[in-house]
Amino acid sequence: MLPREEEEGFSFSDHSHRRFNPLAGSWVLCSPHRAKRPWLGQVEDAPGEQRPAHDPTCFLCPGNRRATGATNDRYTSTYVFPNDYAAVHAEQPDCSTDSLAAVAGENASSALFRVESARGQCSVVCFSPRHDLTLPELGLGEICQVIRTWQGIYAELSAKPSIAYIQIFENKGAAMGCSNPHPHGQVWALSVVPSEPAKEIESLKAYRQARISTNPSACMLCAYVSAEEDNAAAGEQSSRLVLQNKSFMALVPFWATWPFETMIVAKSHVASIADLCESQIADLAEIMQGLTCRYDNLFQCSFPYSMGLHQAPTATHPDAACCHLHMHFYPPLLRSATVRKFLVGFEMMAEPQRDLTAEQAASRLRAQSSTHYKL
Repeated sequence: MLPREEEEGFSFSDHSHRRFNPLAGSWVLCSPHRAKRPWLGQVEDAPGEQRPAHDPTCFLCPGNRRATGATNDRYTSTYVFPNDYAAVHAEQPDCSTDSLAAVAGENASSALFRVESARGQCSVVCFSPRHDLTLPELGLGEICQVIRTWQGIYAELSAKPSIAYIQIFENKGAAMGCSNPHPHGQVWALSVVPSEPAKEIESLKAYRQARISTNPSACMLCAYVSAEEDNAAAGEQSSRLVLQNKSFMALVPFWATWPFETMIVAKSHVASIADLCESQIADLAEIMQGLTCRYDNLFQCSFPYSMGLHQAPTATHPDAACCHLHMHFYPPLLRSATVRKFLVGFEMMAEPQRDLTAEQAASRLRAQSSTHYKL
């Protein structure tokens, strides 16, 4: 424990500290003083901004032929098709003991060498026929249609006994490995629940179980939303809230790892996107547009990120009632449109580390306009 005089002088904006992530059960090291250091490291190319409304060479534009020879419909709204280069497939041979022996040896220990087959299916979801737009540049009605499309896919896949988990996500920008700038996301459905959401679900279950005698429906994220609302009402200096409406809030999590990492969280206990009514769909669209506009406005560029929904693995999953719909946004940019954050060294060998505090990041995002800088 720190001596009293040091404790009184501690500043979350200047001094190193660790913050706990109750969803993942992990810690992040915050070193806000490091943001002052000069940068002589890698500088990314500034993303190009000029694209045509229709690119005849784009594999995702309406009416174009894809790399495998299939031709896209001449779609006018959202468009879904099977991923031509899927990470998993519905049909494949089982991984047998003989198969494992071929790579691990005949006498391989089952405690050291474990493997299981992974099956599923992958889809691409084009958000718009317009090649030159991104999510923050779409109208609210168009974003609502994206959400309804996600709902339909989630419901359809949840009905399949072979599917145990549905991941909806978007990689935006070359910095996040996106191979095509056309506005689109993906849906991967697997026969197992992957590691990251599995950790979150275990944390949500443990939180409820620890309080079950006094509150059988206790939810960690419901409590977190309430705490962040109270904190924001107390004053902007410590607020991590970026924007909110009746149904959702967007905030920089107290335990954020990436410089401008955010979460969109449902204010009421909603297990999955399938449970949203029309007014909630409209509210989610408003928050998605407002947040991503602020991202683009921050450095006056098309802000890269990886975004994904965490929710009930499927509508019929036994732990669905413990789950709480939220979206993670993980953007890499740190100081400008050309300077990004790298998770390397200590962060790979020990634990994640960030320079900017969550409160500082939220303040900068709040200061941005909800109107896109191109307009």
